[in-house]
Amino acid sequence: QVQVVESGGGLVQPGGSLRLSCAASGFTLDYYAVGWFRQAPGKEREGVLCISSSDTRPYYADSVKGRFTISRDSAKNTVYLQMNSLKPEDTAVYSCAAGRSCDQSGPYPGITGPPAPYWGQGTQVTVSS
Repeated sequence: QVQVVESGGGLVQPGGSLRLSCAASGFTLDYYAVGWFRQAPGKEREGVLCISSSDTRPYYADSVKGRFTISRDSAKNTVYLQMNSLKPEDTAVYSCAAGRSCDQSGPYPGITGPPAPYWGQGTQVTVSS
């Protein structure tokens, strides 16, 4: 069964750090592009960061450049999102998706198929003092 599960969210103070995990089962994540997305209350979902299957230079949203990084652990079939210097405006539900390739045609990173990307359910990140 194909599944993508995010974890690692929580409450953190401004300036703090969190590491989110995107664990896959039923397929090998190394062969897929992986993107992280977030959706804040009342706002549309936006791409944060995307890394291709060939691990070329990741695509970042301008708002997270210099603060967020992405990495793979092939042995654990997992991709991580390291978030540093967190700000209250980073508060959102963060989701990951595995797809064919990253899409940089718009102002935010996207992910495309075919086949349709596999999405997780998301994990809540709250940045507040």
